[in-house]
Amino acid sequence: MKNLAIYTAFLFLTSFGFSQEAQGQNITVTIDNVLSNEGKVLLSLHTTDTFMKGPGIQNLESTIIDGKVSFTFKNVAIGEYAIMALHDANDNKQMDFETNGMPKENYGMSGNEMSFGPPSFGDAKFEVKDEDLSFIIRF
Repeated sequence: MKNLAIYTAFLFLTSFGFSQEAQGQNITVTIDNVLSNEGKVLLSLHTTDTFMKGPGIQNLESTIIDGKVSFTFKNVAIGEYAIMALHDANDNKQMDFETNGMPKENYGMSGNEMSFGPPSFGDAKFEVKDEDLSFIIRF
C-alpha cells in the first residue's frame, strides 16, 4: 500500500511537470530587403513602457544571408507590443546618425509605418492573443 501511494504521487508530479509547457505565443519576423550582408540585424520586442527607451523585453540579433534574416520571439504573453528592427551595418550595437540627426542605418518596425520623425508605439503596435503571429518588416 505504501508503494502504491509513492507510485501515485510520483506519477502525479511527473504529469504535472509535463503540463508546464511553454506559456505564450511565438512571433516570427522576416526581413528580406536588407541592403548588404555586412554587420547584423538587431530586433527588439517592446511594450509601451520600453518603446524608444532602451532594450526591449526580448532582444535578438542575426547574421544576414543574401539580404534576409528571420527571427522568432518565443513565449510572448498576451498583450500589446511593437517590434523595432535595425540593420547594424558596422556591428556597434547602436543606431548611427548623420550630423543632421537622420539615421545612417536602415531600420523598420511592425506596422511598416515610415513617417518623418521618430517612430511611435501607436503606429507599430499589435496585439498578441491566443495564436502565433508572423510579420514581414520592411527597411
